[in-house]
Amino acid sequence: MSRHKQSSDDTQKSSHRPRAMTRLRNYFLTGLVIAGPIGITLWLTWTFIKWVDGWVKPFVPRIYNPDTYLPFPIPGFGLIVAVFVLTVVGFFAANFLGRSLISFGENLVGRMPLVRNIYSGLKQIFETVLDERGSSFTKAALIEYPRKGLWAIVFISTDTKGEVERRLKDRADTLSVFLPTTPNPTSGFLLFVPKQDVIELKMSVEDAAKLVISAGLVNPKYPEILEDSVADPAQLERVRKAEDA
Repeated sequence: MSRHKQSSDDTQKSSHRPRAMTRLRNYFLTGLVIAGPIGITLWLTWTFIKWVDGWVKPFVPRIYNPDTYLPFPIPGFGLIVAVFVLTVVGFFAANFLGRSLISFGENLVGRMPLVRNIYSGLKQIFETVLDERGSSFTKAALIEYPRKGLWAIVFISTDTKGEVERRLKDRADTLSVFLPTTPNPTSGFLLFVPKQDVIELKMSVEDAAKLVISAGLVNPKYPEILEDSVADPAQLERVRKAEDA
């Protein structure tokens, strides 16, 4: 009896060990999921602040730099100065004198063969990205790429314009779309796709970007996307309960 009891105790101890290891592993992974995004976000923010400080602080006169009077540097002071200077530049550029100076400078740059191409391209990119009135990348969609039967997420830019639109108008009414790459959505391809071949998605551009960056691991909530397409309210409620479970 004593031997049987001892073997039973050994079996229970051996079964508890894997469970304890599994719990420890789950605790570690949970902590990693919580701390990982926070840590990376803080690191990127801190790196950006230091980068701006490194560029701006050398141009700040020593009399106005708090690092001159303190035994330790003030992180973020360069960023504050940069925001202030850019705001002042925008203020002066909004009046008649500022616009005249900018026009004169652009005419001067326009006479430089190589510089004018770089400047005009960068200016157009900044105006497109930062213009709050623009409609760039307001919708996500699906297209068949790189061949029939394979689908890829794209961001709708705008209706095709300019020479490309004139060349293609006899063939199809096209949209300009951006096809991002995984896991880096800042690189990709500009495609001109017929409108009938573009399937617009209900998900937001942010959710689509998460889907691309995570290589399909992070998906937006399914019921919210199907809310307009599911005709039966009871069916929609069942889908929502399944998603919450």
